[in-house]
Amino acid sequence: MASLETSPAAGSAGHWVDRFRSEAAGLPGARLPWLLERRQAAIQRFAEQGFPTRKVEAWRYTDLRDVARLPFAAPPAAAVGIDRLPSVLDDASRGPRLVFVDGAFRAELSSAGSLPEGVTVASLAAALETMPDRLEPHLGRVRPSPDTPLAALNAALWTDGAFVHLARGAALDRPIELLFLGVGGEAPAAHHPRILIVAEAGAEATVIEHHAGLGGVYFSNAAVEIVAEAGARLHHYKLQAEGAEAFHVATTTLAMDRDAAYDGFVLTQGARLSRSELRPWLGAPGIECRLSGAYMVAGRQHADHTSVIDHAAPHCTSRQVYHGVIDDQARAVFQGRINVHQDAQKTDGYQLNRALLLSDQAEIDSKPELEIFADDVRCSHGATVGDLDEEQIFYLRARGIDRAAARSLLIAGFLMQAVEEIRIEAVRDGFAEKVRGWLDARAAGERRNA
Repeated sequence: MASLETSPAAGSAGHWVDRFRSEAAGLPGARLPWLLERRQAAIQRFAEQGFPTRKVEAWRYTDLRDVARLPFAAPPAAAVGIDRLPSVLDDASRGPRLVFVDGAFRAELSSAGSLPEGVTVASLAAALETMPDRLEPHLGRVRPSPDTPLAALNAALWTDGAFVHLARGAALDRPIELLFLGVGGEAPAAHHPRILIVAEAGAEATVIEHHAGLGGVYFSNAAVEIVAEAGARLHHYKLQAEGAEAFHVATTTLAMDRDAAYDGFVLTQGARLSRSELRPWLGAPGIECRLSGAYMVAGRQHADHTSVIDHAAPHCTSRQVYHGVIDDQARAVFQGRINVHQDAQKTDGYQLNRALLLSDQAEIDSKPELEIFADDVRCSHGATVGDLDEEQIFYLRARGIDRAAARSLLIAGFLMQAVEEIRIEAVRDGFAEKVRGWLDARAAGERRNA
């Protein structure tokens, strides 16, 4: 293996470089020259950059020093019963489900079931053994960005994840759920789950990416690569409900072809610190890209939602709608950037971030951006921040509703406006139930403290 050097600014990158040196030979696909080359290039990029600091503009509002200084180890094998597995869907709506515990695929907890012709849902490590030719054109090659060092760390060290492949015209009538469960142990541990989704021309599916935690300190550094070929339609919904002491960073890159449609939603309610970064590339005419989300944070939680949408072709549409509720001493970040390239005439781009601050110490950093190099476009962005309307609370209390319940109803209505962006009914109902659960717990806390 080539020599790896860490730069002076790379901080604790040396710990991870050493991990790669010691583990490289045992990583999935170690005997595949093309994959080994990509892993080596990825760890070299991370060695040069290290963990991003707040001096990097894209990370100005999110501090990773706690992550960088902890000597995360490989997670130990954890025993988890099927009765402890959370789900977004009810039994009637559930389709194929893959379960990963601390990054390791657990076949006994999973249920792929019978899949229609042309659909593959498998462990990424297993797919490398049986169908490496399907992975080689895409794995680690979907619009990689030089300024995403944590995605590079994932590309070097991932041990498993999910592979979803939809052949031309294939379709599923039930959602695929990919559950990544963080268990945590006596010592801080890290895992690097990776997802590769390839939807060939005219294919359609719904994928739920579900991250949940059972406690403990751990670092989940996820990466998702998505290819949507001409006319493909992909519904991709993410629930981030990691443990209260967990760190969660996820980078999703998306390459779309002519007339493809992507409908994405992120619901954030877990983790001590989290960042969900989305990077769609709209590279052909007629693409529709929808990114939406809701975030609910309290205590000392920190939640960062960052997106960079590149309109690189004409006649494409993008829409972003995010609603957030920040309570106690929590902090949220929204950074939404739309890049309209010179040839991307007739672009229609829209983004909106709305936030409720429920305490004097809650904080939101909202930074919508437009960078436009074409002259025939329609682009707009907006951001609003405020508290609940006291007149609306008074109106509800006048009708016999106590203050805690009135506040909860108003917060629910605010968050549900974002949840309504989810187009698949079964998933929308499941996410709405998660919102209600968070609000019920919060209202119960308010009553106890009243």
